[in-house]
Amino acid sequence: MPKPLSQVTGRRKRAVARVRFRPGGGAITVNRRAIDAYFPSATHRMVVTEPLRLTTTVEAYDIDATIAGGGISGQAGALRLGIARGLVELDPDLRAGLKRAGFLTRDAREKESKKYGLKKARKAPQYSKR
Repeated sequence: MPKPLSQVTGRRKRAVARVRFRPGGGAITVNRRAIDAYFPSATHRMVVTEPLRLTTTVEAYDIDATIAGGGISGQAGALRLGIARGLVELDPDLRAGLKRAGFLTRDAREKESKKYGLKKARKAPQYSKR
């Protein structure tokens, strides 16, 4: 297996994606599985491949990703950020288009922590007057 051209990290919510780019024909592998097997939803596959379609580099690189933590949507968002960052690292001219589309901005929204005396972060137990 050839040495990766670029190795970057993408994060969203609790998900962390480590993305490696190699020269190839456009195969995307997630946790040693094909992208179709890992993301059965077409919406999640579309989210992941958006930066590649925007920059018309769909078949320029083979992408190998390792994702841990979070749920399926968070993992798709983390992979999208990792792919966008990797494309910029490989070709800095692509930065303007990816930045304009919002693919280089890390979504900083996290789950708010639970407070004592409450059921969740803000949901309180039902109030009873009598």
